[in-house]
Amino acid sequence: QGVAPFEISEKGLVPAIKEIGKRFERKEIFLPHLILSAEAMERGLALIEKTMKSGRKQRASKGSIILATVEGDIHEIGKNIVAMMLKNHGFEVIDLGKSVPASRIDAEAKKIKPDIIGLSALMTTTVIKMPETIKLMKRRKIPVMVGGAVVTKEYAKKIGADLYAKDAMTAVRGAEKILPKKKS
Repeated sequence: QGVAPFEISEKGLVPAIKEIGKRFERKEIFLPHLILSAEAMERGLALIEKTMKSGRKQRASKGSIILATVEGDIHEIGKNIVAMMLKNHGFEVIDLGKSVPASRIDAEAKKIKPDIIGLSALMTTTVIKMPETIKLMKRRKIPVMVGGAVVTKEYAKKIGADLYAKDAMTAVRGAEKILPKKKS
């Protein structure tokens, strides 16, 4: 109805899920509400992505990116938003899903040879899984982008990530900056 799919996501869905998170933290809503909201957002994002795909012209890929939520972490809304934004900015995205062990990411990287690896973590208990994957990707000379609710720019630097993505647009802009360097 005249509203761009990107706007629906950035001005509607993302602020709404952030508000849900704040209300959950303040104990104004409870786990069933949080889960229901997350599921509704995932369905909304799927519809938006479908709309964006149908309106998208075929174009050459800017590069390939493997995305994964680190082992032990079952949260993937943020990763899914990043995947949608990367796809809609011309990147080929291979989404490995949630709770992905470093060994699987490494095996897929060996097979696919992506331009970038993107890692997500929402919890302090799972963010500690990122360094293992980064170490493996350094050996393969594949840059790693990290993000998630508990990830900070300082932590990203400390663990040797090539890029800290605080949100989906930072991930897109970062990928656009990394790839020309890598491809030259």
